[in-house]
Amino acid sequence: MAEATARRTGLRGRLNGIRQSGPVRRLFACVLVALLAAVVTGPPGQNNALVAGFSGSLKHPRVFVFVVLGLVLWGLFEGGARFGGQVDRAKSGLAMVRRRLLGDRRRRLTAYGVLLIIAIVYPRTLSTYWQQVLVSQIGIYVLLAMGLNIVVGFAGLLDLGYIAFFAIGAYSTAYWSGSLPVHPPIHLNPFWILPLAVLAAMIAGVVLGAPTLRLRGDYLAIVTLGFGEIIQIVAVNMTSVTGGSAGVVGVPHFAINLLGIHYLWGLDSLPYYYLLLIFVVVAFAAFHLLENSKVGRAWTAIREDEVAAEASGINALKYKILAFAIGASTSGLAGVLFAAKNNFMDPLSFSFTNSVLVLVLVIFGGMGGLIGPMVGAAVLQWAPQFLRGRIPPTDLFIYFGGLLVILMIFRPQGLIPSRRRQRELSLAEEGVISADALAPPGGAP
Repeated sequence: MAEATARRTGLRGRLNGIRQSGPVRRLFACVLVALLAAVVTGPPGQNNALVAGFSGSLKHPRVFVFVVLGLVLWGLFEGGARFGGQVDRAKSGLAMVRRRLLGDRRRRLTAYGVLLIIAIVYPRTLSTYWQQVLVSQIGIYVLLAMGLNIVVGFAGLLDLGYIAFFAIGAYSTAYWSGSLPVHPPIHLNPFWILPLAVLAAMIAGVVLGAPTLRLRGDYLAIVTLGFGEIIQIVAVNMTSVTGGSAGVVGVPHFAINLLGIHYLWGLDSLPYYYLLLIFVVVAFAAFHLLENSKVGRAWTAIREDEVAAEASGINALKYKILAFAIGASTSGLAGVLFAAKNNFMDPLSFSFTNSVLVLVLVIFGGMGGLIGPMVGAAVLQWAPQFLRGRIPPTDLFIYFGGLLVILMIFRPQGLIPSRRRQRELSLAEEGVISADALAPPGGAP
């Protein structure tokens, strides 16, 4: 009896040792997550066989692929823990190479020029489908992400109703082109509508921002969320003005009729891509100048500590309203392009989900920088189109969400973060400041 008790005690001790072992615990966790992913993406259960989903997932050979992915994930964890010094040195080396290549203004302009040439030439080699994706799914959202990055990344203001300005730009286009039930005093070409729609979105940003930007953190997020919902509900219910849930049909394409030049942007996506590229390049140059100006430095000060910024003499409310207005005008510009390209829109195009999507694009790419949000929008809008047809449609957003989770674990600063954002996260790891650019001043809860 004593010998059996001793054996049980020894076995229990070994099990406790295994449970207390960090690498082993992480291995179990990664394998369990992999098996859970296999079950989630496997066949569904049936009414007469409730466990068919589990058995069909765990007994299928595909489960080995998920186990291997779990082991790879565990290897990444262990590699980061055991070879952290080497990884940090490699990162420092890459950062040094990047500084040498892009630190000089002439080299940086050369790199931008090469990228611009690629952006001009490469789309001509794509199929019609991918050209359509490049405009409707990627180009429009690149412009939206650039605008929201001014609000969230530069000024540190959480805007959950950003898509409302997109709707204002689109419906302004429909109104001035005579596509709504209410008719304007004069019908305009979309090129002439551009400044009017941008102005309407900017005024809406100021009207929303002036009374609400005195709020901070979660309270500001709730107010902007409510504004986005109000715009969509108005678009649905004011049928006599907006066309209601049936949407708007017949928004005209862009056209040039000037000095003997006659050109119509039709159904072909490539001309719209080049038009979008012009607006993106102009916006990039303007935002680059803003980032390095007095306004950009004021936004940075407000984002990092609003109380300290005001104590330094910065009029925080003025600069926050300015950020809101610039972000809203960029969104309104994207709305004009969206309406004119598709010739059709309905209120579902301006739902809260799209606001969250644009925010995810900014965070995924690296908020606070200029290149990051553009790359984030391109990657995340390209990935679902690439996976479509390769995996079941019902599993698409599971992979999409998994990609976001993995990135937030291994690279919380985003794909291409700004140097300020990297420094903030580094200081946060040391407990000096809060890493959340949207947190209350001073990192207070």
